[in-house]
Amino acid sequence: MNKNATSPLATGWKSLQRWRVQVFLITWVAYAGFYFTRKAFSVAKLGIGEDPDFMLEKAMMANLDALYLTAYAVGQFLWGNFSDRFGPRVVVLSGLVISALAALLMGTYATLPIFASCMLIQGLAQSTGWSGLCKNVGSFFSTSERGRVLGYWSTSYAFGGLVATPFAGWWAYNAYHDWRIAFISSAVVVLVIAVLFFFLQRNRPEDVGLPPVEIEIEPVSNVVVPRESMWAGLRTVMKNRTVLVLGLAYFMLKPARYAILLWGPVIIYERMPEIGKVASAIVPTAFELAGLAGPILIGIASDKYFGARRMPACVLSLVLLTVCLALFVPAMQSGSLYMVVGLLFMMGLTLYGPDSMMSGSAAIDFGSKDGAASAAGFVNGCGSIGAVLGGLLPGYFDTTTIFLVFTVAALLASLMLIPFWNSRPKTVENIELTSTPVQPVIVGTNS
Repeated sequence: MNKNATSPLATGWKSLQRWRVQVFLITWVAYAGFYFTRKAFSVAKLGIGEDPDFMLEKAMMANLDALYLTAYAVGQFLWGNFSDRFGPRVVVLSGLVISALAALLMGTYATLPIFASCMLIQGLAQSTGWSGLCKNVGSFFSTSERGRVLGYWSTSYAFGGLVATPFAGWWAYNAYHDWRIAFISSAVVVLVIAVLFFFLQRNRPEDVGLPPVEIEIEPVSNVVVPRESMWAGLRTVMKNRTVLVLGLAYFMLKPARYAILLWGPVIIYERMPEIGKVASAIVPTAFELAGLAGPILIGIASDKYFGARRMPACVLSLVLLTVCLALFVPAMQSGSLYMVVGLLFMMGLTLYGPDSMMSGSAAIDFGSKDGAASAAGFVNGCGSIGAVLGGLLPGYFDTTTIFLVFTVAALLASLMLIPFWNSRPKTVENIELTSTPVQPVIVGTNS
């Protein structure tokens, strides 16, 4: 009669595994979903430029993009601390709903003041996603497995970017022939995801009656420490030397990614006009396609070959990225389309990997359990400032100059991380969730 009975330990492990899968999937869908409302304006621009009822010049569209990116950068520094204080559930769910409502408003009322206000709101709402969701995933996985888990999870933003644009474009220009539908259709998707997030997401194992998967090694103290204010939490993160270096390195890396994303077709067409505009628009997708594989490969390498150390994988990837960036302009000058596509793919592979790791698993590891979201928000905020530069520089300097700058920046970023080659956080696996009674093993130590 007892042959089907299971021990409380086994039951707890199965329950944790179920919640791990559920939280991984719903947070992956949530972050991919943010890209639907994020990409809606880029799709709507095609119709706005030909709409006699809504005169919005190209320069003004660029200013609205800059407004969005600036608000997004500011939000990164704010919402990470909020996620640490109040939990990702409240912060991210609010961001999803507000982002959808702002998109609905832009698709309903076409005036410059409303667009400017909504782009500001959209930037702040979108910035709730990364730090909160990274903390959410990190709470269900230990340091020793977090690199590859967040590597797979980070494919969400590459996938979201690839799918959101054609989705909004089809509804706007094939189904309804109205640029406003780009906003409305995207908003509907995000609202549906918000409902799923409300029912399926939980902040941490303790919220569903399970013990934490990992315990930090801290001095024993009977003193009750009051909750820090938002600014105190941010100051604490900025005193963490490893997180500070990650933020600076990420700032130097991000301009190259956004320059290729926002200006890729223009850069290709200026140097290779013989391939035509359509091909110039398609070629840069090799960069984004590689973004699906980069985070997975670097996550596996970090956990499997470097013992949960994040810096070696990042440094090696950045060195390869430096070489690819240096060869890109000569490749375009050679006229070899295959070489250009190959280099774009390799740049995506070697850029998206450290991009996801520095702002994700590495920031969470060194931000500690209570400051994980603040650290992820700080690092991603630094990168978001770099993203603004990535959108501006190609408009003011020639391609050769900007890729020389990107090459030097990638090399400097790799050099900055070398002193932290052996760094790992101080944590132990929680033996309550293991199947065999073994002693706790220290995963790593800071160096």
